[in-house]
Parts: sequence; structure tokens; C-alpha cells
Amino acid sequence: MWTADVILAFVLAVCTVGTAVRQGDASMVVPPGEMPLVGGPVPVPVPPPPPAGWVPDLGPVGHLEPWQIVLAALTALPLAARRRYPLTAFGAVIVTTLLFNQRLGAGDTTVYTFLSCVVAAYSAAVYSPHRLRALVGVLTGAGLIAAFAEENFPYVTPGVVPFLLLVGVGLGANATHVWKQRVHALEVRQEAATRLALDRERARIARELHDIVTHNVSVMVIQAGAARKVMDAAPDRAREALLAVEAGGRTAMAELRQVMGLLTPAGEEPETGAGTGSGAEDDAELAPQPGLAQVPALVGRVRATGVPVELTVTGTPVPLPAGVGLAAYRVVQEALTNTVKHAAGATVRVVLEHTPDALHVVVTDTGGAASPSARTGTGRGLTGLRERVALHGGTLSAGGRPTGGYRVDAVLPTGEPS
Repeated sequence: MWTADVILAFVLAVCTVGTAVRQGDASMVVPPGEMPLVGGPVPVPVPPPPPAGWVPDLGPVGHLEPWQIVLAALTALPLAARRRYPLTAFGAVIVTTLLFNQRLGAGDTTVYTFLSCVVAAYSAAVYSPHRLRALVGVLTGAGLIAAFAEENFPYVTPGVVPFLLLVGVGLGANATHVWKQRVHALEVRQEAATRLALDRERARIARELHDIVTHNVSVMVIQAGAARKVMDAAPDRAREALLAVEAGGRTAMAELRQVMGLLTPAGEEPETGAGTGSGAEDDAELAPQPGLAQVPALVGRVRATGVPVELTVTGTPVPLPAGVGLAAYRVVQEALTNTVKHAAGATVRVVLEHTPDALHVVVTDTGGAASPSARTGTGRGLTGLRERVALHGGTLSAGGRPTGGYRVDAVLPTGEPS
């Protein structure tokens, strides 16, 4: 398209300049001799030969000044940028056309200057993203051309009419094609935006399900295994472990109902058995999403599995946005789950440090042996945590400790990200 515009501008400029040169050349070359007239031959004087060494003074090309030649070319050359800068090109064409036609007067050049103005006006109306400016500019330019119609409008002969009709049909077809391309490009952008939104929503749902299922199922598996080992020797301890398994299952079901409730269209109920259980289950379903206040209960459930967990809270707690509280809860949950899976027998320390502008969450363990469930890990948990924390303007780092074990460190701003 850029090449086509350059060629169009060059062709119109050459036609305008050539016509202007021919129009400005009013001299007539008469050969020496006699010119036959009705009244008889009239002798034409033959000029004397030029002196030796004389160089003829050709004067301006076609009896036009050089600035007029440049002005004639500038009536069409701005069309090379008619798609990239449509309003600028239109203004340049209108101004140079008015100046050129006022200086040279009406003539054959008006056919090409008028055609350049039509193409420039069409480009401003079709390609400019500023619809109001384009409309005002085109109307203003048309008004100026009409105000000096005698100098700017070409004399239309019957032979020019088909050409003008073909130009109009071509411009109309091109405008239709451009609008179809714009509609298609808009549809493509909308589809891409929809796919991106769906991918982000799927990633968010996957993170929620990972945090809920992985943690609770891991804890339940450990508690069930402990109950199986002590069932004969210590029935009371086995009963406590089984009760913990039941409590963990209820917690997982409540959180799953919350996630399913977010996915269910308005006016429908999620098919998760809601309302068919005990009153405690229904209350758990109606509970809000977990936050910082539920971290002690989370630590207690993990501690009940036999994992030594120490919780330390420093600083003065401040009210947190719901998203920040949920992110802090998920950081502790994921860190404890990884400890249970990858560091059996380790001692865990959870530190919640409140500062005036941020919440610092640190979970460390002393290291241990990996459980059989560690082989199923994909590493997506920490990746999802980083995205979740970054969503609230925070940072998360995780890695091994020089003294052994693992450390998860998250910093969450206490205000909403700007």
C-alpha cells in the first residue's frame, strides 16, 4: 500500500507539472521563410546568426518560475503519506492546490489538482482515526475549493465523464474494502481479547483448585496413614486422626463449593450437594473465602497430622483487602503443603510480620525426607503463588536455605495496588 501511494503521488505530480509547463509555454516557433496568407505571402525576417561563443538563455522552464514547478508537484506529492497521516496530507494538498491555481489561473492542470484533492479528501475520511477532525477538515476543504470554483474546478467535457465515473466507483469499492478490513481486524482483536480473558480465568481457577485440593488431600492422606498405623495400638489416636481427616474433607468441600459458586451463572445453584448436609456443612459453605484470620486454624490442622508447626505474629495487624488476605493464606497453605510432601519430619516456622505498609509472610522448614506424593508435583503451585502475589503488587521468593530446608518469603502491600 505504501508503494502504491508513492506511485500514485508521483504520477499525479508528473501530470500536474507537465500540464503546467505546456500551459505556461505560450511561445510559438515560426520557421524562417514566408507564411502563406490569404492576402499573399508576408516576408518573415530571419534573425541574424548569433555571435561566436554565445550561449542561449533558455529562461524558466515553460515560462514558469521554479517555485511554480515545485508548487505544482506539491499539489500531489503529499498523497504518498495519505494512509499514515491522512489529515496532514489532505491539508497540504488543499493549501498547495489553492495557492497554485490562484497563481496560475484556471487551465488544464485543474483536472489533476482536483483529482488530488478528491483522493486526499477520501483518504482523510476513510483512514483518519479522528472522525470529528476528519469531517470538519473535509467540509472546510470542500468549502474553500467551492469558494474559488472558477480557478479550482476543471472544465468537464463529455469524454471526461466516464473517467470520473470510474474514479468514483473505484473509490467507493476501495472504501468498502477498507471498512471490511477494519471490521475483520476488530473481530480478530475481540476474539484475541476473549481468548486471553478465558486463559487468565482458567489459570485463576486452576490456582484455586490446586491450592484447595492439593493441601487438603495431602493432609488427609497423611492423617489417614497415621490412623491406619496406630489403629490397633492406640485406637484413641486413630479416632482423632480420622476426625481430622473428616474435618479436612469438610473444609475442602466448603472451599470447593465457594469456587463452584463463582463459576456458576447467576440464578443457578452449583450442583455440589449444597444444603443436603449438616448445619455445620451449610455454615461452612456460607463462610467467606479464607483469609489471614484462618491461618491459625490452618496451622492447627497441619499440626494435628504430627508436623511441628510454630506460628509467630509480630507487629500490629491492620485491616487487609480481601484479596491480600486470601493471597497470604494461600502462601502459608502452599508452603505447608510442600513441607508435608517434600520434607517429612521437618519442623516448620510460620512468621506473619505486620508493618505499616506491608504484610511479610515467611514460612521456613528444617528439611526432611520426601514423601511418595512428592513425585506427583509439577511446580505450578509456586508459579501460581507468584502470579497471585504479583496481582496485588507484592513479591514472592522461594528457595533452599544455606543451613538446610526451604524458605518461602512473600511481601504483600496492605493497600490496593495502584
